[in-house]
Amino acid sequence: MENIERHRVKVFPNGDVYNGDNLGMVPHGKGKYTWSDGTTYEGDWEEGKMTGKGRISWPSGSIYEGEFSGGYLHGQGALKATDGSAYDGAWRMNTKDGFGKKNYANSDFYEGSWKKGLRQGSGKYMWSSGNAYIGTWKSGMMCGKGLLKWANGDIFYGSWLDGLRDGSGFYRFSDGGCYCGTWSRGIKDGKGTFYPAGSKHVSLKKWFKSAGYHGSLRGELSHSASLGFEENNKTSGPRINRSVSERISSSKSRKSSSRNSSRASFERDFILGDIPTDLSSKDSSCQLNSKSSDDQYDEQEERDVVFEREYMQGVLLRERLRKNDGKSFKVKRSKYNPKKSKSRSCITISSGNQSHYFMLNLQLGIRYTVGKITPIPAREVRYTDFAEQARIKMFFPKKGSQLTPPHYSLDFYWKDYCPMVFRNLREMFKLNAADYMMSICGDDGLREISSPGKSGSLFYLSHDDRFVIKTLRKSELKVFLRMLPSYYSHVQMHENTLITKFFGLHRIKLKCGRKVRFVVMGNMFYTELRIHRRYDLKGSSYGRSTNKETMNQNSTLKDLDLKYEFYMDRSLRDALFEQIELDCRFLESQNIIDYSLLLGLHFRAPEHLKSFLELHEPLYDAENKPAADGMTSIAGLSVPPTGLMLVTHEPGSVNTAPGPHIRGSTLRAYSVGDKEVDLLLPGTGRLRVQLGVNMPALANRKVEENEVDSMEVELFEVYDVVLYLGMIDILQDYNLRKKIEHASKSLLIDPVSISVVEPKLYARRFIEFLEKVFPVL
Repeated sequence: MENIERHRVKVFPNGDVYNGDNLGMVPHGKGKYTWSDGTTYEGDWEEGKMTGKGRISWPSGSIYEGEFSGGYLHGQGALKATDGSAYDGAWRMNTKDGFGKKNYANSDFYEGSWKKGLRQGSGKYMWSSGNAYIGTWKSGMMCGKGLLKWANGDIFYGSWLDGLRDGSGFYRFSDGGCYCGTWSRGIKDGKGTFYPAGSKHVSLKKWFKSAGYHGSLRGELSHSASLGFEENNKTSGPRINRSVSERISSSKSRKSSSRNSSRASFERDFILGDIPTDLSSKDSSCQLNSKSSDDQYDEQEERDVVFEREYMQGVLLRERLRKNDGKSFKVKRSKYNPKKSKSRSCITISSGNQSHYFMLNLQLGIRYTVGKITPIPAREVRYTDFAEQARIKMFFPKKGSQLTPPHYSLDFYWKDYCPMVFRNLREMFKLNAADYMMSICGDDGLREISSPGKSGSLFYLSHDDRFVIKTLRKSELKVFLRMLPSYYSHVQMHENTLITKFFGLHRIKLKCGRKVRFVVMGNMFYTELRIHRRYDLKGSSYGRSTNKETMNQNSTLKDLDLKYEFYMDRSLRDALFEQIELDCRFLESQNIIDYSLLLGLHFRAPEHLKSFLELHEPLYDAENKPAADGMTSIAGLSVPPTGLMLVTHEPGSVNTAPGPHIRGSTLRAYSVGDKEVDLLLPGTGRLRVQLGVNMPALANRKVEENEVDSMEVELFEVYDVVLYLGMIDILQDYNLRKKIEHASKSLLIDPVSISVVEPKLYARRFIEFLEKVFPVL
């Protein structure tokens, strides 16, 4: 039985005083402790530590009253600080952690989730100025999906990153006009649509409802991803000369409302957004109704117009007037058709194609496999590591087993192909096993993305965009396993290979007998810079164009859509084509055709281009002579000096951490004396130049006569770009394609899109096409 002494006063040698219950020589029970510096605590004690409920006050005047554990502020409690701020909510080890409310000294208010003392999770922040944000947070900053309402009535809903608008979004002005488009680091960057005040557009109220806000800032949050904070800095963008909206707004037949709304889009450079397809298609409530109170519009012709725009880092590049008849903006909810789903997709996991179960199974399996193979001491890959007996098999019952955890998915069998081979490949690519598991198997899960091709494969993206997971057909799996030993040797010999990086090959089998095979690959577009254009290039013209009606910001374009030639440093181009030839030779040896070069473009808008656009008239040199001030001339157009600079490589000044998109060693450039180089970008910093990564070029856009549109303004025809390249779709076997074409001809139907040719001829045609895309400077 405890021997507790009640109400005993004890004075310590350092000047501290305790008055209360004791257990032996330590405080235990109720008591008051006063430190020599004036700090006092009165409340519950347990074996010498503050545990339970109590109140502590510091000499500074700050007071905390609530729960304690082990001497820490832990549990529910309220803290009043001397600066006037107050927090009431959950604590963990002296830091705010959980749900809580805080009133700041400047009269700002936050209510929501905290983690390690910072705003993280869902929350609402209200500024003393009247601005308010509801959404998700991460590390104290807006990051994810969220809604920001300004005191003047402007509203933005969309994606945030590190406190800045980044990604898709919807911005509505207080006058009723709105802009849907994309942002990058807080500025407009990419394609978007501007709707003048009074024109028909997506109802903001319905937008909120589809996102879980129910048309009100007080609506319950439905998103739990992290988001952050951004200051309301309204900066003026550069004035663009003779844009379509200005010509129309200055016309006598246009009313002042359209003119003012058009001008507002230039002055409010902080706006950003594009209606995400996942929001506009999930709920029928997203369908437009011109009779809704949120969609009222004037019947006058001048108000039935919208402007399609494209920005480059805040600079308006082009603008086109489009008639807004309302037909192209209706979003219809498609009905699920099992037969159609079977023809489009190579997997159907359960009734209704519930890929949610697949993602859970995939995460469980990868976590098990990587955890099992990582502790094995590193060694060279042997021939037997590619064999059937080297594969790991495991059964995952829903209730769990001695080796597997319980889970909320379906019972499934797991197979891991060649685990030691892929473990060595991950190490060869300098990929940490813990980072790999956290990226794919973390709590944030995976995102399903639509397939850019006709293969019927399903694609998933890790929450941090580092890895792509693709489902495979059985034929593709056989090609991959046959090719794997040679692929492993090729990667060992050529660290700069452009061929897709593979990190794992797996199979899930459900108890009903259905099998899903998939491969984990590196995402080559996991980059520091925003990718503005994506192209899938095969060197073919048959069927190699994108449907303009279905094209959007994230569409992957094809050969006939490419209107650019790219001029690169001589050494960079030589290194690129040397590696392309080596990779094509490898694929040729594996009897593979129909592969592609995936090309990503990041357009730059350097300061000289902004000042160039501010001029009243564009600069042309009709005689194709060198222009003044160091400008050169291409096809009659005066080109300012390049805004992308190659400088000598400095390892301490650039990020050298490996990642899924990193291809190997730093490249050398002819223009700096054949030395290793970094790319210096105005306003961004230095980036490491590698093969297929951060490669600078000058893009010359070829404008054809049939493209001339009187309602579209092209403001500049030569661009600074950063290139990202990689070879994909390398699992199409020549013999398989030959069988498919033979079968199609025998059935009197059209052959496959690519005529079957010998792998050597395909490689030659592929390289010849790329030589035209990247001509010698």
